Amino acid sequence: MNWGHVRIVAGTDLRRLFKSKDYWIPLVIMAGLFFVIIPLLVLTMLGRLEQTGFVTQVTDIVGRLPAQVTDAARGETATARAGYIAAVFLLAPIAIIVPVTISAAVGSNVIVGERERGTGEFLAHSPITMRELYVGKLIASLVPGFLATIVGFSAYALVVNLTVGASIGTWFFPTAGWVMLIVWVIPPFIAAALAVILRISARVKSAAAAQQASSLVTLPVIILSYGVSATVVIAPGRSAFAIGAIAWIVAIALAARGASKMKRERLLGVASET
Repeated sequence: MNWGHVRIVAGTDLRRLFKSKDYWIPLVIMAGLFFVIIPLLVLTMLGRLEQTGFVTQVTDIVGRLPAQVTDAARGETATARAGYIAAVFLLAPIAIIVPVTISAAVGSNVIVGERERGTGEFLAHSPITMRELYVGKLIASLVPGFLATIVGFSAYALVVNLTVGASIGTWFFPTAGWVMLIVWVIPPFIAAALAVILRISARVKSAAAAQQASSLVTLPVIILSYGVSATVVIAPGRSAFAIGAIAWIVAIALAARGASKMKRERLLGVASET
């Protein structure tokens, strides 16, 4: 595999994406909403419950949560512990939902978009191999999701430490479970979803159809990741490592199969799925 060809494909797509403000600005707004605005509102509200007479209700809610969660909670007051639980455990799924959604929005268009722009024929007759093209498109789709994860996670950590950390008396975030989630578990989930979405993008005839089909892929991934993220954050041990390892194996297998199924004719819109 010629990695120079791969870099050209990925770099071209990323430059095109950066120039399409109408495409990436909504994605940035969505990331900001889920990583910053919603957590800030929720955690700030929980921090002020002590002043509104809902301390009893908050204590009851915290008391009904699983023992692993309540034992790990930090804080001297019920509201501080509730804020800790919300920040560390209840809001964990946003770390997967947002980057998967962003990468899926990019990946659904990277191959079928070549046909719609009229550049698919050029790529089909270029010296680049279909494996190199597939890997380049996969990288171009992964980068926005990974970037959203890093930037969004950093912003979320700041929000948590400024709100919940202030009530506890120390900056405590990120926890070991969140580090495991961000570094080891999220990347293969994104890659696995994209490996399937790129095959869909190569098969369908329009970007609209690719986006609709990709939503059917991302929905079960989001549902599965919701449970996985909670498990990893609560118990960042061997089981969390095993979850990430299995996800990496699945992602690599799906990507390898997708690369092998990529045909030049699909860039022209005349190949059928086999």
